[in-house]
Amino acid sequence: MTTLLSADHIRRAPKVLLHDHLDGGVRPLTVIELAAETGYDKLPSTDLTELTKWFVQDDGATDLVRYLAAFEHTVGVMQTAAALHRVAFECALDLARDGVVYAEVRFAPELHIEKGLSLEEIVEAVMDGFAAGVREAAAEGHVIVVRALLCAMRQAAHSLQIAELAVRYRDQGVVGFDVAGPEKGFPPTLHLDAFEFVHQENFHITIHAGEAFGLPSIWEALQHCGAERLGHGVRIVDDIHLVDGEWQLGRLANFVRDRRVPLELCPTSNVHTGAAATFAEHPIELLRQLGFRITLNTDNRLMSGITLSDEFASCQSAFGWGLDEMQWVTINTMKSAFFPFDQRLELINKVIKPGYQALRAELTA
Repeated sequence: MTTLLSADHIRRAPKVLLHDHLDGGVRPLTVIELAAETGYDKLPSTDLTELTKWFVQDDGATDLVRYLAAFEHTVGVMQTAAALHRVAFECALDLARDGVVYAEVRFAPELHIEKGLSLEEIVEAVMDGFAAGVREAAAEGHVIVVRALLCAMRQAAHSLQIAELAVRYRDQGVVGFDVAGPEKGFPPTLHLDAFEFVHQENFHITIHAGEAFGLPSIWEALQHCGAERLGHGVRIVDDIHLVDGEWQLGRLANFVRDRRVPLELCPTSNVHTGAAATFAEHPIELLRQLGFRITLNTDNRLMSGITLSDEFASCQSAFGWGLDEMQWVTINTMKSAFFPFDQRLELINKVIKPGYQALRAELTA
């Protein structure tokens, strides 16, 4: 029988996060304060309770474009080095307090140039903020490593420039390149020159694919662009069918499973954007049972009103996950990180496994 985990147990369990947007995880109070400091006057409300409610997209929205509209305001207040530093600092600290021991947080530098910051100044402000947050977390007794993924917006034409930027900062904490934004009408193949550059530099690629758009998005990301991971990838379930009581995988689903392509699944976000009807109907559990390399992620903590602990708690409620499933998913996720192999092993063996062993001993005492 699976032991029911309390919210405190789940929070204290070591966790790994690969799909989290910096501008999607800003504290609501920080949005209000930065708006006042930077002269941003477009917020729908400056009341903390009202603004928090406005940001959380839980009203049955079924359109990714509508969901992404909330970023106008978080990005709007993140146009100075000080603002970027603060948001990154708070991000690292918030994740550490939630028990996250390794995180790859993504952001799009091209969205933060409205007040004259250079792309380099943007990356350096964020990385300095992460470092400060990690130090503060350590002072509180939390272990966390934070790395960055640089996103190019798929509806724009700056992807090669952002790919070059990512590679330039690979020794300062940037671990990979991504394309994000609306999938429909903007296939990843529009950015082949950027992906080719990243390949030639022996660097890492994850691509938003298979969320708002279906199997063709996943196929292009893998076969034309060389994605190592799929940002979301939830629509791979469209290539899995129940036939005479048995699950049958199509050729693309088989390829994804056989190649151990990590799926950066974000169940609550997928419900809010209409990629899944309800949490209980999200295919993450089916994909886990079928042996896919699944990872559990937050996507946008502000817009979805969640933490990674909340996602695990929801998986416990919906699918009966216990400590064994949490550890399995966490190790899967750490194995899928764009972090050097020896350092991945060190985190698994010295932080993640001992953390779960301690919780197991506590629960059976």
